[in-house]
Amino acid sequence: MTNGTVDVAGIDAELRDEQEMVDRLYGRLDALRAQTRDRLVEVRRHGPSGSPQNRSERDAFATLYEDRLAQLEAVEERLAFGRLDLTDGARRYIGRIGLTDSEHASMLTDWRAPAAQAFYRATAAQPDDVVRRRHLVTRGRAVTGVEDEVLDLDHLAGSADGEASMAGLSGEGALLASLAAGRTGHMADIVATIQAEQDAIIRSDLQGSLVVQGGPGTGKTAVALHRAAYLLYAHRRLLERSGVLLVGPSRTFLRYIDQVLPSLGETGVVTSTIAELFPGVVATGVEDDAVSEIKGRPVWARIIERAVRQRERTPREATEISVDGRIVVVEPSDVASAIARARRGNRPHNLARTAFVRDMLSRLADQYIAQLGSPLAPEDRAEIVEELRTTREVRIALNLAWMPLTPQGLVRDLFSKPYRLEAAAPELTSRERRLLLRSADAEWTAADVPLLDEAAELLGEDDQAARAQARADAVRRDAELDYARRVLQSSGSDGLVSAEMLADRFAATGPRLTTAERAAADRTWTYGHVVVDEAQELSAMAWRMLLRRVPTRSMTIVGDVAQTSSAAGARSWQTMLDPLLRSSWRLSELTVNYRTPAEVADAAQRVARAAGLPVSRLTSARRVPGALAIERVDREGVAAAAAGQVRHWLDELDAGGSGGRIAVVGAPELLAEARAAVHALGLGEALGARATGPGVATLDSPVSLLTPRESKGLEFDVVVLLEPAQVMAASAGDLYVAMTRPTRALRVVHSAPLPPGLDPDA
Repeated sequence: MTNGTVDVAGIDAELRDEQEMVDRLYGRLDALRAQTRDRLVEVRRHGPSGSPQNRSERDAFATLYEDRLAQLEAVEERLAFGRLDLTDGARRYIGRIGLTDSEHASMLTDWRAPAAQAFYRATAAQPDDVVRRRHLVTRGRAVTGVEDEVLDLDHLAGSADGEASMAGLSGEGALLASLAAGRTGHMADIVATIQAEQDAIIRSDLQGSLVVQGGPGTGKTAVALHRAAYLLYAHRRLLERSGVLLVGPSRTFLRYIDQVLPSLGETGVVTSTIAELFPGVVATGVEDDAVSEIKGRPVWARIIERAVRQRERTPREATEISVDGRIVVVEPSDVASAIARARRGNRPHNLARTAFVRDMLSRLADQYIAQLGSPLAPEDRAEIVEELRTTREVRIALNLAWMPLTPQGLVRDLFSKPYRLEAAAPELTSRERRLLLRSADAEWTAADVPLLDEAAELLGEDDQAARAQARADAVRRDAELDYARRVLQSSGSDGLVSAEMLADRFAATGPRLTTAERAAADRTWTYGHVVVDEAQELSAMAWRMLLRRVPTRSMTIVGDVAQTSSAAGARSWQTMLDPLLRSSWRLSELTVNYRTPAEVADAAQRVARAAGLPVSRLTSARRVPGALAIERVDREGVAAAAAGQVRHWLDELDAGGSGGRIAVVGAPELLAEARAAVHALGLGEALGARATGPGVATLDSPVSLLTPRESKGLEFDVVVLLEPAQVMAASAGDLYVAMTRPTRALRVVHSAPLPPGLDPDA
């Protein structure tokens, strides 16, 4: 591979040619936008009229045009970023989406298409018919530079313009330029600089579960996002109906990456945290790590099942009930027999309850009829069964034997009533059960959500709630029909339109939900593919919840077991995944650290190894002299020193002209002191907003104050790390995470002795 320089006139000519092509591409993009917008306006102009089929077709077209317009808008930035010069003389431009001209000839090749693969994988040793690979450097719609890599020198030398082309164009390289660029409050895609080992993972087969293990800065998250976009492109028919779910560690993280998939041409992926995966539950509570670890154990599958079974119980004594002057008896033996029969159906608790109630009502009806002394017609027997069902005392007796349950009610009772927890969880120690106890009105936590999901799976829908909903639907339908009849009467209908048809039209005029919107609202939705980032943090129970949502086990699982912070998380992929996925998962590793300067990455690895963490093999792509500096102060001076570092680096980043972001990372009490110290220096406007909940922080301001766990998955130009020994005391994985967030510099401020591996004098 050869890089070189050309004269200024040659550079100008190259830039003019590329600018002309880029102008053509944007012209075509603008034309497609206008065309799509016009079609959308035309569809909307007709409004919600016509037959139900016509309305459905218009809704479908409107959704199609809206999605296409969103895609065309999202790829505005760096529409085209590369060019391949091939041995047959052809040129192939590579971009975020594919574009054709009015004659359907290719103008721009989608980066995910097989024809673009050589842009990421071709080398001088295996050029794959590529003579030259060109990276286009753009600002807005203007071409500001090009980066050339000559892969087939002999072929280029023999071409008509070989002398000029062999000279190439110089620069620091597209990859290094992207690494040195200032960070913003959002993650940038790597579509223009995907490396060969990353591309192989991105294009890996859809089937099975792919685990992507890699140390900090290896691009795991970026690879996972690009893989999601690639799979949606390559398997569109399979995935567009079922959808793709992306699970991240926090809402802050999901906001940080929220622009990547749209910039790659995909806008329909469902994003969520584990805490948000149970519709209708907002998990904002905070609890000790020890409690979260207990809740994450796989034993909870048995505990929840046992808790459900314990709500199906035989009474100790018979219960006599008077119905219209006759006595029926709820016998313990009858209840036990009905429970056993209902359980044989292997249906969820609330659905099996229907069979139990039907059986018990039949037994009670037999008692009632026996007292009448004469046989009854079937319709008369049905009336007696209904009379028994609506008798308050009968309902109470049957509910006590087999109570309809909700997941929230079941789990809430477990944690607020000691006797229920003790009966359901003999596997736990008395100390562990005491740790779990809390008030009935306590907020849900993230660790509760997998337990709620487990309960929902075992309970099924509440049959009484379903009947109540059916009754409500019937009432609403009657109201719609009544209104439709009055409309037809007042309009003098000729009989061509019935009240039923008109009522259907009223009901069908609401907004059409996308696949992503429907999937996010449905707990039982199953996805075609699931992407899990920071997957090492998931507990065994969280994995059970996820696997229900992807029965095909088609998953992309990315993480680093050396960065595990949660006590319930994975210490090895085999230990965590083998019981769940058996042989259906495979492992790929990323080994090159693109984010963190070697000086910082090497120090972080020394600390991690000294702490016994399972550190992955890691090679840093660059060195930045002075990237690591350590400042020792007394305890009272930590906050002031941190504020001084913030002031210095704000000036440094401003002077550099590229902007950037700074993170101050430490324990919550130190962050509060640092915030006050930064305000005292008059720099309050640079600070991010205070966190408003667990895992929530803003990254839109130049300076963010984060705990180590809040920084997980994020990156900054500069990190100011406070009291690393205190971070280490909480979790060695947390310290490893905090040290590996910066792209330019790590500044350590401490008063306590440094952890092993970090002290330069040790």
